[in-house]
Amino acid sequence: MKLSNEQTDYKGFFFDAMLYLTVMFLVREIYFSELPFIANGLMWSFSTLIVASWRMKVRNVTWRDLGLRKPPNLLKMALITIGILIAIPISIIVFQQLQGLIPINLSPDTSSQEAVSKFGNLQENWTLFLTIIPFILLQSSLEELLDRGFLINWFERVFSKTSFATTTAVLLQAVIFGFRHSYDISERSITVGMIGLIMGIAYVKFGRNLWPLIIAHCILNTLSMMEKV
Repeated sequence: MKLSNEQTDYKGFFFDAMLYLTVMFLVREIYFSELPFIANGLMWSFSTLIVASWRMKVRNVTWRDLGLRKPPNLLKMALITIGILIAIPISIIVFQQLQGLIPINLSPDTSSQEAVSKFGNLQENWTLFLTIIPFILLQSSLEELLDRGFLINWFERVFSKTSFATTTAVLLQAVIFGFRHSYDISERSITVGMIGLIMGIAYVKFGRNLWPLIIAHCILNTLSMMEKV
């Protein structure tokens, strides 16, 4: 999406971003207990996808413009994907080491325990794993479309009068990405935020193509679910 400062409707993009974030957080207050967690999660993501697609249509922007297009170089795509998969565990290990050296009072990461209530007991249950993994991959892809593709570009437009618009956009989407996974300041929110930060940096530094991010995100979530089987 190429817009000069003169062409940018700052108020319009700010309205879009606020509307999107409002829907993103409010829709998570809706939970159908008779449905599995993954169904509720997809409902939340598709609700925000509808809002994002609507505002993109208003601004005459397509998902292709935001990076959902064929990578120009498959080898480069593979290297970026591998780089992301290496950078994320290294950053988490560094964070854990620093946390051990500096007394930081953070809530522990309870995502492993919560997984059973969300997805069911996956231990030695490959049938359940194979049943839910397509939905996990879909959810992973939607997060990259929305958190990196949509939010970063929209935040850039909101802050485009500044010289650090891209940096602000990448940092802000990472904070939101981390916070909405736990709604607190905890080990989980910080580590997920770090994942969002690495994904965001890779997005803006390597051609703004979403496919390396989508593939890396799908691999990470697949490995995470396999650990529970």
